[in-house]
Amino acid sequence: MTKQYPSVSAEYQKTVEKARRKLRGLIAEKHCAPLMLRIAWHSAGTFDQKTKTGGPFGTMKQAAELSHGANNGLDIAVRLLEPIKEQFPTLSYADFYQLAGVVAVEITGGPEVPFHPGREDKPQPPPEGRLPDATKGSDHLRVVFGQQMGLSDQDIVALSGGHTLGRCHKERSGFEGPWTANPLIFDNSYFKELLSGEKEGLLQLPSDKALLADPVFRPLVEKYAADEDAFFADYAEAHLKLSELGFAEA
Repeated sequence: MTKQYPSVSAEYQKTVEKARRKLRGLIAEKHCAPLMLRIAWHSAGTFDQKTKTGGPFGTMKQAAELSHGANNGLDIAVRLLEPIKEQFPTLSYADFYQLAGVVAVEITGGPEVPFHPGREDKPQPPPEGRLPDATKGSDHLRVVFGQQMGLSDQDIVALSGGHTLGRCHKERSGFEGPWTANPLIFDNSYFKELLSGEKEGLLQLPSDKALLADPVFRPLVEKYAADEDAFFADYAEAHLKLSELGFAEA
């Protein structure tokens, strides 16, 4: 079924493209792609398909949502993005934060994720507790991504591969270290590292290890470790779905 997207003006579309260029410059200068991907994911990942609340609708800029434990450090992302956002007052924060995530993947060598503008900012941030807990296993991942967000097992594994970017900071999450040797390059090394076992200096969270123990998840890990093109194709599809939760109806 084809999704129906709200129509935006040609002028708004031009604004999106101008903002995209500014975001490329910011992310290249500040080496902040992991942080930009995280704000996009954490904004979208609060969507609850039963109540149709939460999701990628610009509420992350509010102190109430930034204070959620899972969002430690995202105040830095909001602060970095604000000078660019001020240049484009007609652009919704909802679109802007999701665009930042798309650009973060692209500029670090990842796949091109389609972007459809038209999200409106919502006034009410979601309640705390909707984002995945890295200390838990595959059942928890399926509850959060599957039952809550409506994503598939394939989406879960593909999105996990986004951890090829970035690192954990002990003061924010309780964990420390990068998942891969080069946390500013988007490739399939997350899956390769996962299969090769724990290495000093590289991180494997309980939620990462759960991918290896699960009989549905593990074959996908192996597939993506062997075939980066397959990972990029599935990642782009999963990222698109995540970024449009509650936004475009089929």
